[in-house]
Amino acid sequence: MEREFLIKKVWVLFFCFACLTGKARMADDPVIMTVAGKQIPLSEFLFIAQKNNEVNLSDAKSAKEYVELFKNFKLKVADAEAVGLDTTQVFKDELEEYKAQLISSYLSNKEAEDVLAKEIYDRQSEIVEVSHILFKLPGKTISKDTVSVYQHAMQVYEQIKNDDDFESFGKKLSIENPQYFAYEYIRVLRPSYTAKAFEDAAYSTPAGSVSTPVRTSYGFHLIKVHSRKPNPGYIQVAHILLAFSNDSAGRNEDETLAIANELCKRARNGEDFGVLAKEYSSDNTKNNEGILPAFGIGGVLKSFEEAAFSLTVPGEISDPVKTTYGYHIIKLIEKSGLPSFDNEKYYIIQALRQSERSAELTPVADVLKQGYGYTRYPEAYAELQQLCDDYFPSDRAFQEKAKGMDKRLFSLNGTDYSQKEFVQYLSQKPYSTQTYSADFLQEVFDAFVREQVAAIKLQDMDVRYPEYAHLVQEYRDGILLFEISNRKIWSKPVAEQAELEKKWIEELNGKYPVTINRKVLDKLKHN
Repeated sequence: MEREFLIKKVWVLFFCFACLTGKARMADDPVIMTVAGKQIPLSEFLFIAQKNNEVNLSDAKSAKEYVELFKNFKLKVADAEAVGLDTTQVFKDELEEYKAQLISSYLSNKEAEDVLAKEIYDRQSEIVEVSHILFKLPGKTISKDTVSVYQHAMQVYEQIKNDDDFESFGKKLSIENPQYFAYEYIRVLRPSYTAKAFEDAAYSTPAGSVSTPVRTSYGFHLIKVHSRKPNPGYIQVAHILLAFSNDSAGRNEDETLAIANELCKRARNGEDFGVLAKEYSSDNTKNNEGILPAFGIGGVLKSFEEAAFSLTVPGEISDPVKTTYGYHIIKLIEKSGLPSFDNEKYYIIQALRQSERSAELTPVADVLKQGYGYTRYPEAYAELQQLCDDYFPSDRAFQEKAKGMDKRLFSLNGTDYSQKEFVQYLSQKPYSTQTYSADFLQEVFDAFVREQVAAIKLQDMDVRYPEYAHLVQEYRDGILLFEISNRKIWSKPVAEQAELEKKWIEELNGKYPVTINRKVLDKLKHN
């Protein structure tokens, strides 16, 4: 039972910020237990008990079992500390990484995360096919540099917005002047994989239409939406691949097709598809009856995809399908719709957190609703932004021009922050994905404000978030418990583990003193 408790707890801890209890630390927080000289407050004892649905402290039997479990848990942690497991660099690094993740979860705005995740999820329900012409901007672009590029993009827009030959026009520009233009066809646009401005324009432009110029960090885009259709979800199939020969002495394409037709006929007549795949397929899935992982639209070659999705009944077998690899015979295993939003939300948010769009999860406007008395002074910011017309924010010339500015830029939690302080931050952390000067400045400014909010939160984590200290303590103890248990028990033969566990508990109870505050415990039973 102890090991089961540990495994459950260690894995839950990795995601515990998603299910915080929100319980406030009790004003009266007596010591419930002392183990190996360390006092354990009642709030910590209750915090872990409240996360275990099997614990009922008002029931004598349940309370007794939990006290024994909690005591043994703390004894094992004490044993880990006694051998110095809490002093290793690996332990320290893991604990610090967890703290950083936990603090980040407090800074994030859950409501904003849900809204953004839902937007991306909803966009996944539609397959959007686009192409675009890019009017390139220089690597670093100041405001006045964009005017001529935008005007050119508008001229081309007026010229081709009603022209069906968008592709030819785009390819011609990119071939003749690749330094200034690019053309790209995107069979399936994936939400959150492109610049947000590009994605927003593509999903809001009707099929058959061309967008007005859309600016991203790369330049201005004219986006042609070729089609929009519902996403059918995912499909799983098995296939037999008759590969084209790379040897001129090998079979030719007609011979390959003839073999594919014969195998197709045999499969439809009832021969085992998996056996045929193992004997004839050139693909490495042949040892798994030809079964491929499930895929969606855009996940495989178009001709293979179209043939697979045209199948309707599980077990149905396609005619031979030609791709660049050879001829495929496809058997439908199953079709499934898109997963629900509840199932997908966590994965969408995690992917966003690791992408260039992570800042969208914690928009400054939402963060500042959390009660820090934020006031921004637009005139002071406009003075800095005006410099973007002539200088790029990360350039020394911009910072030289701005270093004499010392007006109040914003106030936060009763503290004023000046233009000068922001420019100093900008010189130290000129980090942004943006290449247009004004956008670069805004992104760094947002990061600066977020850092100040984070610093304020760090100062009073225990006050604003009483559960924070308990979560950190629980995770810390969980790491130590895992390591010491692995050394003492789990690395040994399974048949010996139960007896080793019993002897270890006996040893710990004799090795470290334990006192339990029975008065406090009795009060819990009557509450």
